[in-house]
Amino acid sequence: MGMTMTQKILAAHAGLDRVEAGQLISAKLDLVLGNDITTPVAINEFNKAGFTKVFDKDRIAVVLDHFVPNKDIKAAEQSKQCRDFACAHCVSHFYDVGKMGIEHALLPEQGVVTAGDCIIGADSHTCTYGALGAFSTGVGSTDMAAGMATGTAWFKVPSAIRFELTGELPKTCSGKDVILTIIGQIGVDGALYRSMEFTGPGVASLTMDDRLCICNMAIEAGAKNGIFPVDQRTMAYMEGRCERKPVIYEADPDAEYERTITIDLTQIVPTVSCPHLPENTRPAKELHDIKVDQVVIGSCTNGRMEDMETAYNTLKGKKIAPGVRCIIIPATMQIMRQCVERGYVTAFIDAGAVVSTPTCGPCLGGYMGILAAGERCIATTNRNFVGRMGHVDSEVYLASPATAAASALTGYITEPQED
Repeated sequence: MGMTMTQKILAAHAGLDRVEAGQLISAKLDLVLGNDITTPVAINEFNKAGFTKVFDKDRIAVVLDHFVPNKDIKAAEQSKQCRDFACAHCVSHFYDVGKMGIEHALLPEQGVVTAGDCIIGADSHTCTYGALGAFSTGVGSTDMAAGMATGTAWFKVPSAIRFELTGELPKTCSGKDVILTIIGQIGVDGALYRSMEFTGPGVASLTMDDRLCICNMAIEAGAKNGIFPVDQRTMAYMEGRCERKPVIYEADPDAEYERTITIDLTQIVPTVSCPHLPENTRPAKELHDIKVDQVVIGSCTNGRMEDMETAYNTLKGKKIAPGVRCIIIPATMQIMRQCVERGYVTAFIDAGAVVSTPTCGPCLGGYMGILAAGERCIATTNRNFVGRMGHVDSEVYLASPATAAASALTGYITEPQED
């Protein structure tokens, strides 16, 4: 029996000819990632274990993005601990104010991750990098500490579910609608500790931003990782960008999958995940009577340039509905700069929105958009658990940038329309 993409990457990094689902392996790591919340915990564990040096200063990334610029004294202390550690160990990929971005948008943009990599990150949405044909998964801070010191990690090789994509998306839909549809279909534990491998002729029609968004939310289906094949679009994205040479792995024709699910992209509609689980999905057109108080367009899921362009095309020359707070957060400083140069920021401000420096902020109920009791938000973020964005009696609806921006104009959840 052959191997899946994920199994081939893990076998190569474990120095084995082949691996099987359920097998325990020790694999070499290409990158170890942490942020301003998880890295301090990892540093404490690193020191407690008696480690004195990192395995490779060029294979560690620390991104300050959750509470940066610092929102309070505790956040400032956490960031300082990260700065001191990065300086002491000469960590090459350290991103602070002025350089930082939301980690899972920043690292692909900066070429820190590439095809064929084996990556762990002390953040659950580390699975994003599967869009480039890498194996990447979230771990705890203790595993991050061990990874920083040894350059290795233990894994149980996951089994896989194949998602066969056909057709092309309607113009009003994006990768966010695809992954919300899938999670609505299989549930938040439908891919528990499995690899979600996306294949089929429909893959070619998806942009890199679509793929990054889809893999980002693989964890919301319980998956160990999400992964796309490396095609011409992937190679064009990586060309001149990645600091390591891409290594391309392909699933064997006889690779074993637990099941195959066919997704006809032509049948995808603008989709919204209602409180309080990502699996609670409904078509946006069925929710037009739900009034919203806040709109957030950003996050590691949907803060990339295509997302900003979608928001701009919807909001330019129009006004956000009275009583609606619209917060737009470009995911990296490079994206922020492009928004300024293209006139997007001016259009957002003219429409009545606020534009923030890159931050995870409101996504995890940190700052920059906390909800009060009884308030509702439609957001392009990835989780809508109870109290996720503030008060336990608030509600979060997950949607694409197109749906979120359309809703900002009406004050109600609104299905986007073609221009």
